[in-house]
Amino acid sequence: MFSVFTMTMFILILSSIVMLLASILSKKSLVDREKSSPFECGFDPKSSSRLPFSLRFFLITIIFLIFDVEIALILPMILIINFSNVFIWSITSIIFILILLIGLYHEWNQGMLNWSN
Repeated sequence: MFSVFTMTMFILILSSIVMLLASILSKKSLVDREKSSPFECGFDPKSSSRLPFSLRFFLITIIFLIFDVEIALILPMILIINFSNVFIWSITSIIFILILLIGLYHEWNQGMLNWSN
């Protein structure tokens, strides 16, 4: 028990030191206006290089990624049914799918699935 605690503390301290060093070493010392501007063959840019980003597109992408990860979690559940207790497997599957359906209902209720806006 003591060795697990010691190892956990060692890992936490080591990771904290690495994160601290990374944050200290990654700071840029000076900001150059020319380096942060877009490069167009030495000429001044004709228009802004930073186009406005659609928040709607970002939210649809996040919803897609969430459902993509859910599919990746559901597929192994089908394969593991032969090796596990059927009652526990069915309860776990029902709870998981119920959480997904509640999330889908919430997204639908918030209007995130309306494509014609």
